Amino acid sequence: MPELKELLVSQLQDLLHAETQLTSALPKMAQAAHHPKLKEAFEKHLTQTEMHVERLKQALSMIDEQPQAQPCRGMVGLVEEAQETIDEGGDKSPVAADLACIAAAQKVEHYEIAAYGTARTLARQLRLQNVAALLSHTLGEEESADYLLTAISKPLVQQLTLDEIGEEVNLETVGAGPKSAQKR
Repeated sequence: MPELKELLVSQLQDLLHAETQLTSALPKMAQAAHHPKLKEAFEKHLTQTEMHVERLKQALSMIDEQPQAQPCRGMVGLVEEAQETIDEGGDKSPVAADLACIAAAQKVEHYEIAAYGTARTLARQLRLQNVAALLSHTLGEEESADYLLTAISKPLVQQLTLDEIGEEVNLETVGAGPKSAQKR
């Protein structure tokens, strides 16, 4: 199964580059976050991401491969998009900016969940149970991070909705809202 092992090595090297990029991006996300729980989630995930890098190096060593990163263009694009989200956040309310950061972070998490799931499946097919166990552990952390981001976003969506309804009501009270325009 040399091709299957080659594919696994490629996936692990791709993930190594992806996770390394995130160790630079997550501090920026944490700094941009307004909500304390979001800031804390990004900081916690940075610590986990640093462990993910170490686990990937360990997994590569376990299959007698050098822990060498292979460029991950997918993550390059996602990190660039996250940076754009941060840059545009100054033009938004704090709640809207946080929701945009959550959306960018969840795209990253979903990419990682897919990549780790694939790598774990390959490791299992190759009967590399120790490698599969390392990847499963990281996959669980990525899924937990995604779940946490969803949990943080729910009250923020509700708050933003209420804020927008309040603005609409204020506009209508002044006579500039859509309902008063219909009455004319």
